Amino acid sequence: MSKPKVFEKPIGAKDYLPHAVAKLRQVERQVLDCMASWGYEQIITPTMEYYDTVGVASSTSDQKLFKLLNNRGTTLVLRSDMTAPIARVVSSLLKEVAFPLRLSYHSNVFRSIEEEAGREAEFFQTGVELVGDASPEADAEMVALAIASLQAAGVQRFKIAIGHVGFLNGLFEEMLSGQSEAQEQLKACLLGRDYVGYRERLAQLELPEATRCELEAILRLRGGEEVCRQALELSGNATAQASIRHLCQIWEVLEAYGVRDQVLIDLTMIGDFSYYTGMTFEGYAADLGFPVVSGGRYDNLLQQFGRPAPATGFAIKTTRILDLVEGERESGPRRVLIGYDDDSRAEALAAAGARRAAGEIAVTSKVSDWDAWDREQGAFDEVLSLDSRTRGGAGR
Repeated sequence: MSKPKVFEKPIGAKDYLPHAVAKLRQVERQVLDCMASWGYEQIITPTMEYYDTVGVASSTSDQKLFKLLNNRGTTLVLRSDMTAPIARVVSSLLKEVAFPLRLSYHSNVFRSIEEEAGREAEFFQTGVELVGDASPEADAEMVALAIASLQAAGVQRFKIAIGHVGFLNGLFEEMLSGQSEAQEQLKACLLGRDYVGYRERLAQLELPEATRCELEAILRLRGGEEVCRQALELSGNATAQASIRHLCQIWEVLEAYGVRDQVLIDLTMIGDFSYYTGMTFEGYAADLGFPVVSGGRYDNLLQQFGRPAPATGFAIKTTRILDLVEGERESGPRRVLIGYDDDSRAEALAAAGARRAAGEIAVTSKVSDWDAWDREQGAFDEVLSLDSRTRGGAGR
């Protein structure tokens, strides 16, 4: 294998130049402030975790984890999400804190990718976890807060789709009883939004025509409150019925939040069916094919760390947000350049300190040749020349 050139970086890694970093920090600050106003406190966890604990518990498939060995031969992973690390903290350092717990975060996460996929192996997420509340109100809070957070980030045109894994589990158990392989294949098609493949797989199964039509009908279960009524009529399975009633209650709470116009029910959306246990949701921004936010209920995770508790949460794909708001540069404070020579150094540095105290950005520059010094620095709102020969300031 040839040695990489000095300017190359690993596939999937990305450099962020000053303007992009400023935008990232702006989005991070605005979203975390929004989450804090809803009562969520920020948490930071290590970049590295033990594979046998957090790595195994993660929703990320094993082949997408970055693994490494420490000097004792123990397998570690770079965190692939924040939910499993937070579950570890909730079950250990916060085990004496009463539920519900509201925690927020902004972190970089790592997932191994195929080289040809064009995806990032390291990216940023900003999100929340609400632990210890199994109510429809908690699920609705996640959706409403996700909407508020996207708006705080500067994303205005988006739609949130909500579903429930329990509905499909119950429906498939009723209509495909004992056909676990077929159930998993159909769920995989829905997870990948492969509706053509879903229909083709249904056609391959030896099913009564009525059953096949009913299973195909779920592809049309997208819309508003009427979808709940249609789903209740489609399946009599107890799990499916309970899931839809829970979703209907979430819908009622979202109406009270005043955000239902930005939400649709999509019962084909199930999230990672091996991880989520209840309501799931995704948010799509206009003109962007990937979801900018995703989340849902995961009531089985914390028991793996010894503190069983219901939990729900979401993560904003902050890196994708940058693509949507990249052109919207924050005005920011005034930028001042102050030039000085040996005799005016103290005066210049004092002036810079005063400007900074007033909230401006002050950059100082020692000048050896005033005639050659460019006073038309385009990156600055003002250029101040403190030339000891004139003891004056020429600004613009």
